[in-house]
Amino acid sequence: MTAGTEAPPPRSLLDFAGKVVLVTGAGSGLGQGIAARFAEAGAAVVVHYHASAEGAQSLVRRLEAGGGRARAVQGDLRREEDAARVVDSALEAFARLDVLVNNAGIYPVSGVLEMTAAQWDEMMAATLGSAVLCTQAAARRMASQGAGGAIVNITSIEAESPSPGHSHYGAAKAGLLAHTRAAALELAAHGIRVNAVAPGLVWRDGIERAWPDGVARWRAAAPLGRLGTPLDVADACLFLASPGARWITGASLTVDGGVMAREAF
Repeated sequence: MTAGTEAPPPRSLLDFAGKVVLVTGAGSGLGQGIAARFAEAGAAVVVHYHASAEGAQSLVRRLEAGGGRARAVQGDLRREEDAARVVDSALEAFARLDVLVNNAGIYPVSGVLEMTAAQWDEMMAATLGSAVLCTQAAARRMASQGAGGAIVNITSIEAESPSPGHSHYGAAKAGLLAHTRAAALELAAHGIRVNAVAPGLVWRDGIERAWPDGVARWRAAAPLGRLGTPLDVADACLFLASPGARWITGASLTVDGGVMAREAF
């Protein structure tokens, strides 16, 4: 067998005991679900938030009450110094960093003809730039540890399938997908794998009331007949960060109930 290909026992593949995971944008929604799932798998979790302090602190209390280790850290990841500080907080709290999940971003709607330059810039900074800054900071720390690591970027099926009102969002996620692949090439020398998870429509509280026609159209289009859940996406992140994905880097895993596999016409 080639050196470096030794496989751990199947039952241990999703065991993150002793690992430290940073999830950005984890004060609510999808990020909160991802952070909680890593904690269930045994990881110590750094819960980053920008404005959702109550949600982040509540999650930390819940994880600690269940015997887990967690810390909430605030930061504006559009700022290089904040991104570095948030990453450093993982080392301050838990002495190392093994996994970064770049989930932070924004999701506004604006048509091509109505969009302002400021709206475009805000999207690029919050959704693409923040992930790049965190990747740089985390990869430097992982490389200095000498034990490799894993970075998982949350992109979107909109990186490859456009949606009206989301030209800036789709462009940012497409940029993040390209960055994922380029970073995978460069960081492999340090044993750091970089992959992406591309979710489809994920359930959140109130979505059926706020967008009933969109939810109905999604369910009709999805071969599996439902919206995703935060845990559906979280489990894909666990896989890509785990030894089960040890020979996977530069890849994008679509998690959308089969929508991207539908007939084009």
